[in-house]
Amino acid sequence: MNLLSIAPTLAQGPMPTEMGGATLFHYLLVSAIMFGLGLIGFVTRRNLIIMFLCTELMFQAAGIALIAFSRFHLNHTGETFVIFVLTVAAAEAALALALVVLLFRRKETLDASSWQDLKG
Repeated sequence: MNLLSIAPTLAQGPMPTEMGGATLFHYLLVSAIMFGLGLIGFVTRRNLIIMFLCTELMFQAAGIALIAFSRFHLNHTGETFVIFVLTVAAAEAALALALVVLLFRRKETLDASSWQDLKG
């Protein structure tokens, strides 16, 4: 048996079955907990890097929820949207880290409360 004869059948498995309600619940529970931790961390912490990491945690929690719903409904809309969310998160990460470095060079601190004088 050569490789060319079995190659078309390697990726063709049985159709995926729907997720059970309890499985979807577990993914959404993990997503909600991650989002809540990110939100609490963003609101309570004053370090700019920790605040940035908390926003990334919230992005990932939203991505888990989108993928869970997508798998539950057996379509690829959630996965496609997560790719766009990850692209925006990568751009936001580059911009936020550059901003954090700039702010640290100006005041030698990463405490967000030291930047209160920027209020309008």
